[in-house]
Amino acid sequence: MARYTGPKAKIARKFGEPILGETKVLKKKNYPPGQHGKGKKRKQSEYAVQLAAKQKAKSIYGLLERQFAKTFRLASRKQGITGENLLKFLEARLDNTVYRLGIAPTRRLARQLVLHKHITVNQKVVNIPSYTLRPGDVVAVREKSKSLQVITNSLATRNAKKFNWLEWDSKAMAGKFINYPEREQIPEKIEEQLIVELYSK
Repeated sequence: MARYTGPKAKIARKFGEPILGETKVLKKKNYPPGQHGKGKKRKQSEYAVQLAAKQKAKSIYGLLERQFAKTFRLASRKQGITGENLLKFLEARLDNTVYRLGIAPTRRLARQLVLHKHITVNQKVVNIPSYTLRPGDVVAVREKSKSLQVITNSLATRNAKKFNWLEWDSKAMAGKFINYPEREQIPEKIEEQLIVELYSK
């Protein structure tokens, strides 16, 4: 399955912010990539704005179109506000939670750790990055993997910022998914209403 593995600087320039991790490129080239990137900005159509909002969310969470559309369908069937439900489901993905807990420094690397069976959910190895966690699930580093340098380095430089919907036990190298986050708790700048409007057409 094809997945973007190119330079994160290109994505950062596309959306005007470092959504895949810190990069210095925006200080030098604060305009989109490509031959028309530096030219005079045209007024975007309503569709283009909505599409950009969806592409940005897909890039942040590392999803392909099919996966994203499936997640949106699940969100639309659930009671509540569809856009907020969408973000809650995206945050409940296993790879995203591994990243939020600080086990991996990026979502890309979190996905790799899950695929290579370094992560357990409720003491069972799960190697599906899109696995959806439920409140009460415990995500941990597999016993054999606790000495992996990439994991120990990430935890050593772990961001002190805490997320209210997660608990972390540093001794056990395990975290608990307490509940789905509220919209205001999710730090990413995503205009979910535009995504809902796009899919509603």
